[in-house]
Amino acid sequence: MTLKEKTYQTCVALVQQKINVLQKNLHDLSDSAGNETKRTAGDKHETALAMLQIEQENNSRQLKEVLQQKAVLEKLDPHLQTEMIVRGSLVHTNKGFFYISLGLGKLKVKDETVFAVSPEAPLGKLMLMKKAGEEFQFNNTSYEILSVE
Repeated sequence: MTLKEKTYQTCVALVQQKINVLQKNLHDLSDSAGNETKRTAGDKHETALAMLQIEQENNSRQLKEVLQQKAVLEKLDPHLQTEMIVRGSLVHTNKGFFYISLGLGKLKVKDETVFAVSPEAPLGKLMLMKKAGEEFQFNNTSYEILSVE
Protein backbone atom coordinates (compact mmCIF):
# COMPACT_ATOMS: atom_id res chain seq x y z
CA MET A 1 0.00 0.00 0.00
CA THR A 2 1.37 3.40 -0.97
CA LEU A 3 1.85 6.27 1.46
CA LYS A 4 -0.98 8.12 -0.30
CA GLU A 5 -3.41 5.19 0.08
CA LYS A 6 -2.46 4.74 3.74
CA THR A 7 -2.85 8.48 4.36
CA TYR A 8 -6.31 8.38 2.78
CA GLN A 9 -7.28 5.42 5.00
CA THR A 10 -5.94 7.23 8.08
CA CYS A 11 -8.07 10.30 7.26
CA VAL A 12 -11.18 8.15 6.71
CA ALA A 13 -10.60 6.34 10.02
CA LEU A 14 -10.06 9.62 11.88
CA VAL A 15 -13.26 11.16 10.50
CA GLN A 16 -15.23 7.97 11.24
CA GLN A 17 -13.90 8.00 14.80
CA LYS A 18 -15.13 11.59 15.22
CA ILE A 19 -18.55 10.57 13.86
CA ASN A 20 -18.78 7.66 16.30
CA VAL A 21 -17.88 9.86 19.28
CA LEU A 22 -20.40 12.55 18.32
CA GLN A 23 -23.16 9.99 17.73
CA LYS A 24 -22.48 8.44 21.13
CA ASN A 25 -22.52 11.89 22.75
CA LEU A 26 -25.88 12.65 21.13
CA HIS A 27 -27.28 9.31 22.31
CA ASP A 28 -26.03 9.93 25.85
CA LEU A 29 -27.46 13.46 25.85
CA SER A 30 -30.79 12.13 24.65
CA ASP A 31 -30.81 9.63 27.52
CA SER A 32 -29.92 12.39 29.98
CA ALA A 33 -32.72 14.59 28.67
CA GLY A 34 -35.15 11.69 29.07
CA ASN A 35 -34.05 11.18 32.66
CA GLU A 36 -34.25 14.91 33.35
CA THR A 37 -37.88 15.11 32.21
CA LYS A 38 -38.80 12.43 34.76
CA ARG A 39 -37.71 14.68 37.62
CA THR A 40 -39.87 17.27 39.29
CA ALA A 41 -40.32 20.66 37.70
CA GLY A 42 -38.53 23.75 38.92
CA ASP A 43 -35.85 26.26 38.01
CA LYS A 44 -33.01 23.73 38.32
CA HIS A 45 -34.94 21.32 36.12
CA GLU A 46 -35.54 23.97 33.44
CA THR A 47 -31.89 25.07 33.52
CA ALA A 48 -30.65 21.49 33.21
CA LEU A 49 -32.94 20.83 30.24
CA ALA A 50 -31.82 24.06 28.55
CA MET A 51 -28.16 23.13 29.04
CA LEU A 52 -28.77 19.65 27.60
CA GLN A 53 -30.55 21.15 24.61
CA ILE A 54 -27.64 23.52 23.93
CA GLU A 55 -25.19 20.62 24.15
CA GLN A 56 -27.34 18.55 21.78
CA GLU A 57 -27.45 21.41 19.28
CA ASN A 58 -23.66 21.84 19.45
CA ASN A 59 -23.08 18.11 18.97
CA SER A 60 -25.58 18.00 16.10
CA ARG A 61 -23.81 20.89 14.37
CA GLN A 62 -20.42 19.24 14.83
CA LEU A 63 -21.78 15.93 13.55
CA LYS A 64 -23.15 17.65 10.45
CA GLU A 65 -19.73 19.22 9.78
CA VAL A 66 -17.90 15.90 10.22
CA LEU A 67 -20.40 14.12 7.95
CA GLN A 68 -19.64 16.78 5.32
CA GLN A 69 -15.92 16.05 5.77
CA LYS A 70 -16.64 12.35 5.25
CA ALA A 71 -18.52 13.17 2.04
CA VAL A 72 -15.52 15.18 0.79
CA LEU A 73 -13.18 12.26 1.53
CA GLU A 74 -15.48 9.77 -0.20
CA LYS A 75 -15.16 11.80 -3.42
CA LEU A 76 -11.36 11.42 -3.41
CA ASP A 77 -9.67 8.62 -5.34
CA PRO A 78 -6.53 7.53 -3.46
CA HIS A 79 -5.29 5.78 -6.62
CA LEU A 80 -5.53 8.87 -8.86
CA GLN A 81 -2.15 10.02 -10.16
CA THR A 82 -1.78 13.56 -11.52
CA GLU A 83 1.14 15.79 -12.46
CA MET A 84 -0.52 18.88 -11.03
CA ILE A 85 -1.57 19.24 -7.41
CA VAL A 86 -5.33 18.82 -6.97
CA ARG A 87 -7.63 17.84 -4.12
CA GLY A 88 -6.52 14.34 -3.12
CA SER A 89 -2.85 14.80 -4.06
CA LEU A 90 -0.06 13.72 -1.75
CA VAL A 91 2.66 16.35 -2.12
CA HIS A 92 6.24 15.67 -1.10
CA THR A 93 8.14 18.91 -0.47
CA ASN A 94 11.53 19.73 0.99
CA LYS A 95 9.57 20.51 4.20
CA GLY A 96 7.63 17.25 4.37
CA PHE A 97 4.48 15.59 3.08
CA PHE A 98 1.13 17.32 2.58
CA TYR A 99 -2.14 15.58 1.75
CA ILE A 100 -4.50 18.02 0.04
CA SER A 101 -7.85 16.89 1.41
CA LEU A 102 -9.22 18.14 4.73
CA GLY A 103 -7.75 20.29 7.47
CA LEU A 104 -7.07 17.39 9.83
CA GLY A 105 -3.59 18.52 10.79
CA LYS A 106 -0.55 16.40 11.57
CA LEU A 107 -0.87 12.65 10.96
CA LYS A 108 1.60 9.83 11.53
CA VAL A 109 1.46 7.46 8.55
CA LYS A 110 3.93 4.63 7.87
CA ASP A 111 6.62 6.27 10.02
CA GLU A 112 6.17 9.55 8.10
CA THR A 113 4.60 12.79 9.25
CA VAL A 114 1.92 13.93 6.82
CA PHE A 115 -0.02 17.16 7.16
CA ALA A 116 -3.64 16.88 5.99
CA VAL A 117 -4.37 20.32 4.55
CA SER A 118 -7.59 21.72 3.11
CA PRO A 119 -7.31 23.11 -0.43
CA GLU A 120 -9.21 26.14 0.91
CA ALA A 121 -6.51 26.83 3.52
CA PRO A 122 -3.82 29.39 2.57
CA LEU A 123 -1.10 26.74 2.20
CA GLY A 124 -3.41 24.44 0.24
CA LYS A 125 -4.39 27.27 -2.12
CA LEU A 126 -0.73 28.02 -2.82
CA MET A 127 -0.02 24.40 -3.72
CA LEU A 128 -2.97 23.84 -6.05
CA MET A 129 -2.12 23.44 -9.74
CA LYS A 130 1.64 23.37 -9.11
CA LYS A 131 3.91 20.55 -10.32
CA ALA A 132 7.02 18.74 -9.13
CA GLY A 133 10.06 20.99 -9.45
CA GLU A 134 8.13 24.19 -8.75
CA GLU A 135 8.75 26.36 -5.70
CA PHE A 136 6.56 28.68 -3.65
CA GLN A 137 6.78 30.83 -0.53
CA PHE A 138 4.55 30.58 2.53
CA ASN A 139 5.10 32.50 5.79
CA ASN A 140 8.62 33.48 4.72
CA THR A 141 9.49 29.84 4.10
CA SER A 142 10.51 28.45 0.70
CA TYR A 143 8.96 25.17 -0.35
CA GLU A 144 10.18 23.04 -3.22
CA ILE A 145 7.79 20.42 -4.59
CA LEU A 146 9.75 17.19 -4.98
CA SER A 147 6.91 14.95 -6.17
CA VAL A 148 3.14 14.76 -6.57
CA GLU A 149 1.10 11.56 -6.20
